[in-house]
Amino acid sequence: MKHARRLTAATLAAGALALSLTGCGNSVDPIERLGRNTARSETSAPAGGQGAGPGAAPPSAPAAGDQTYRKWGLTAPVGYAPKPAQKPALPPAVPGKAQVVDRIPLPPGEKTVFLTFDDGAEKDPEFLKMAADLKLPISMFLTDSAASSDYGHFEKLRDNGSGSTVNNHTLTHPNLRTLPFAAQKKEICGQQERLEKRFGTKPPLFRPPYGNYNDDTLKAAAECGISRVVLWRASMQIKDFQYAEGSGLKPGDIVLAHFRGPAELKGATEVQMTANMLRSIQEQGFRIGRLEDYL
Repeated sequence: MKHARRLTAATLAAGALALSLTGCGNSVDPIERLGRNTARSETSAPAGGQGAGPGAAPPSAPAAGDQTYRKWGLTAPVGYAPKPAQKPALPPAVPGKAQVVDRIPLPPGEKTVFLTFDDGAEKDPEFLKMAADLKLPISMFLTDSAASSDYGHFEKLRDNGSGSTVNNHTLTHPNLRTLPFAAQKKEICGQQERLEKRFGTKPPLFRPPYGNYNDDTLKAAAECGISRVVLWRASMQIKDFQYAEGSGLKPGDIVLAHFRGPAELKGATEVQMTANMLRSIQEQGFRIGRLEDYL
């Protein structure tokens, strides 16, 4: 059963491109349900091509044998997009502000989407095996209060050869739009400092909790060394996606998932949820790209 939702015309007119999961009976994101994803996208993405974040570039054509993909509940190998020869042409950056991106502009006919996982509450060793076996390039957005009990788990995910990266999702997951500038900067810069100390570099990417941000957020993020604020166009639930618009994935969509376990997935595991997500991506004829290769 598909759980697609259309945003209301009023929300779209306001520029809200992230999903609202409030009131969704199938939502598996209890933290996200506390807020409303009403992020405003000023542009599709910033100009220029900053280098990829931490983590090695993935193989151009990750190979998973029959037994490997079948082992993880898939009926076909995962398709991967190679690193593009040139980064997409993107709008110019606004001085003093981090730029907002929720979809990557792609050439006509290129059906690629991008995987992002948030928070860091679940630390399933089986998911580490799955991600390594399938060479999934995941952009992780970690919240210190959720992930710091075992940052080593996410270090293993970063270092598994898939090109996965560690990025910023604040210290404590507040609704930033309710905070003054100084408090927002403390949340963002504080997590930058902790991630740098733990992983060796400050991430260039940031995702605001609930997708909620304002002009102060963009200024604070820029002052903390963030170049891009990353939102999303499709949100993975237990069995399928919710969509920001329409009833299916679109080329360049950034996909939101969460590090979640059975308690929040109605008995399903993180591995099962991810297998459902990958099957849906395959069934819709898409392949997976590494987000940092396109930004």
